[in-house]
Amino acid sequence: MSHPIPARVAALREAMVKHGVAACLVPTADPHLSEYLPAHWQAREWLSGFTGSAGILLVTASEAGLWTDSRYFSQAEQQLAGSGIALMKQRIAHAPEHLTWLQQHMHQGEVVAVAGDSVSVATQRQIERLLEAAGAKLRVDLDLPGSIWPERPALPKAPVVEHPLAYAGTPRADKFEKLRNALRKQHATHHLVSSLDDIAWLTNLRGSDVECNPVFLAHLLVETEGQATLFVDRAKLSDSLVGALAADGIRVASYTTLGSALGELGAGDALLFDAGRVVSSVLQTAGVLAKRIEAANPSTALKACKSTTELNHIREVMRRDGAALVRAFRRLEERLAAGMAQTELDVDTLLREERSAQPDFVGESFSTIAGYMENGALPHYRATPESHNTLQRHGLLLVDSGGQYLGGTTDITRVLALGPTTAEQRRDATLVMKGMIALSRARFPKGASGPQLDALARAPLWASGMDYGHGTGHGVGYFLNVHEGPHGIRPPISGGTLVALEPGMISSIEPGLYKPARHGIRHENLAVVVEAERSEFGEFYAFETLTLCPFDRRVLEPGLLNPEERAWLDDYHATVRAAVAPLVEDADLAWLEKHCAPL
Repeated sequence: MSHPIPARVAALREAMVKHGVAACLVPTADPHLSEYLPAHWQAREWLSGFTGSAGILLVTASEAGLWTDSRYFSQAEQQLAGSGIALMKQRIAHAPEHLTWLQQHMHQGEVVAVAGDSVSVATQRQIERLLEAAGAKLRVDLDLPGSIWPERPALPKAPVVEHPLAYAGTPRADKFEKLRNALRKQHATHHLVSSLDDIAWLTNLRGSDVECNPVFLAHLLVETEGQATLFVDRAKLSDSLVGALAADGIRVASYTTLGSALGELGAGDALLFDAGRVVSSVLQTAGVLAKRIEAANPSTALKACKSTTELNHIREVMRRDGAALVRAFRRLEERLAAGMAQTELDVDTLLREERSAQPDFVGESFSTIAGYMENGALPHYRATPESHNTLQRHGLLLVDSGGQYLGGTTDITRVLALGPTTAEQRRDATLVMKGMIALSRARFPKGASGPQLDALARAPLWASGMDYGHGTGHGVGYFLNVHEGPHGIRPPISGGTLVALEPGMISSIEPGLYKPARHGIRHENLAVVVEAERSEFGEFYAFETLTLCPFDRRVLEPGLLNPEERAWLDDYHATVRAAVAPLVEDADLAWLEKHCAPL
């Protein structure tokens, strides 16, 4: 069977010629600028064949390139083979980023097109500035990929439900009052929210329009001194839910009528919106406003700092999730010891079975990454029925997985020794562990940001001339997206905004090391920022580790750990044993005690 991608790219080029377009940008984006997209907006995947969650396709009359980052280099090379689309590596020295490449290849009078519902207001401005220097122009009123996409998937129709107040903790009326207080300080009369996690958190509603993310397609327009309007497919809401929203001052309108509502705003109105989280096509419908206030969504910072109620639920969820992992890992070891054939797919199945048995489990928080040996070196690897490894009784298995529960979201990575390991594997795993421990033990002054702490996790690897290509930590939502802003732990970016870490913020701590065609290491826990002490030098914070599951000590070289590191690991395992032991018994309890024993 012939490769389908060249024909699709050819059809796009025909549409480009028809509209006088020299280049077409196809980002990975939807009208809510989500990280993971409903199938309806997966045009980049349909056009390129690349299934990774991050990437930008750029097509001209003679060239086509797919830009993605180091997490996906190997995957992209495989999936782009034979497509006529070149892999363009992002954030690599001397390799041009897509906008730089575009600027270099555009000429006076040429036109670049990008669908207005796939590009933020801020990004549109950035592209326009770059093209202006080349004498080229940008059009955002053409959805060329959509125009050639036959049988494009329909919008999802999953129901929207209440997140019970016992779990949400704070009534939505209280959340909206905090939001309106923030809007008053900015002198805004209206606020537009398009980011789905913000909307779900503010309204105490959840859905399943996006795989693994309990959100629903909607926009929200909030009047500072009036009501709020939720633009959503009405068929997704029960009559009782619509009534409950109305009682809290939230009316429901059709998802497709946001433009009309924005068009009714006038000269006496001041609209606050986040230019990085609202798409161009939405804002273009707004009327002649007195003022456009560009600022971060206030709800993003509010939901990032988890409440006492949320944290209490999260701690209980971590116990349950840890118990599920203990059972799954014990069963895997038992099967391998009995000589049963097991694959990476079986690992995924085991985890799903055990998590599904836990109270208030809703689903996975992302697709499980179970990578044996060389597949572990692919940070975002996903086994498929067509391509996966069979486990052997030696070497390393990397398992990165997570669950969505009514009381929180989990994300954990463990590396398991399936039998004998090499000195190189144990050294690598221990160096990564040293970095994880260093960051987990860190104390830092109030006002410090993730980029200022990132080097703590990398230093042990740097000392051996090694590093990893992804961030060290990302924020995590509360029964929401597994990746949440505004904070993160990553290397500093020139011109990037530093977001201070504040008590209640949850972050992953996940240093790694990847050796292509050999093995990959990543240790990951979730931790919450807590107050540590006050001194004559000010207020200091620390991390409280939330994740509760033993590390496989067989992958470590204890002699490479100093006394403080060994003490941290022993203390952590004692905490895990105390928290999880009441939830397991018999063989599972024995497995837990064995893996939580002191080094």
